[in-house]
Amino acid sequence: MSSHPLADPLRSGDRRALARAITLVESTRSDHRAEAVTLLEAVRGDGREALRIGLSGTPGVGKSTFIESFGMFLTGQGLRVAVLAVDPSSTRSGGSILGDKTRMDRLSRERGAFIRPSPSGAHLGGVARRTREAATLCEAAGFDVILIETVGVGQSETAVADMTDLFILLLAPAGGDELQGVKRGIMEMADLILINKADGDLKHAAMRTCADYAGALRLLRKRPYDPPEFPKAMTVSALHEDGLAGAWDQMQTLDAWRTAQGHRASRRAAQARHWFHEDVRRALLARLDAPEVRARMDSLGTAITDGDITTAEATEQMRLLLGQGAEA
Repeated sequence: MSSHPLADPLRSGDRRALARAITLVESTRSDHRAEAVTLLEAVRGDGREALRIGLSGTPGVGKSTFIESFGMFLTGQGLRVAVLAVDPSSTRSGGSILGDKTRMDRLSRERGAFIRPSPSGAHLGGVARRTREAATLCEAAGFDVILIETVGVGQSETAVADMTDLFILLLAPAGGDELQGVKRGIMEMADLILINKADGDLKHAAMRTCADYAGALRLLRKRPYDPPEFPKAMTVSALHEDGLAGAWDQMQTLDAWRTAQGHRASRRAAQARHWFHEDVRRALLARLDAPEVRARMDSLGTAITDGDITTAEATEQMRLLLGQGAEA
């Protein structure tokens, strides 16, 4: 088995080693990437598995508040919780605020919790490029539950479902989109829909919204890898910590059923194959940044602008150029 200086501290649960390891796998430098591969290979055979839970929802629905309350509930049960929070990056400057720890001040001080904010970069789907590898490192560090908070971009945010065991969708009451339950996309990927902010003046609206979504879910085609009562909708109040125990019971029930039926293992195997294909596609796209390829693209772009060549012909020339590189 390959070795790496961070492997043993990581296995012992060293939080600083885990932070350094995640920084390593997120780096785009070629030497760091080689190190990251060695580290991931070193911890591959440990056999440690955590329950990976993806959480998505529209901005302002209370994802951070829910994660903090839910994380505190889980640590109170004696579980170790890792939170991988993905923050949206600016399309202009490329920067991210990365303020998730400031929004989870109680959980960030909890000894049994680890919070890691990461920028989404140019990666679509609501997650960062190396979120799945970061989750693998958290498993190696001995965490029991991994919560992956997405950026909250809406219907297209389905990539997190391809790296988690459960996918939770948080929605606000009286949001005006109760009929979204019949749409494909993110609604169809959810294992559990939680209507947050079910407290105070919004409690009755939350109950109505939950009933609307429950009715909409019955119209969706049932999935062969789920018991007949799933997916389902429930109400919670992250602010008052109401409904968290019931939501956790439902998550455990669904995960236990999938594990007993062998669906969890087969799902993870399919996810590994999916992300292998994604990594190969990214590696091929990265070749476009090579100086000679970029120079050729610039010259063809100028030719297209001047009307000397069609877009189709220019695309074919680039395909042949990249094909020659692949053959080499």
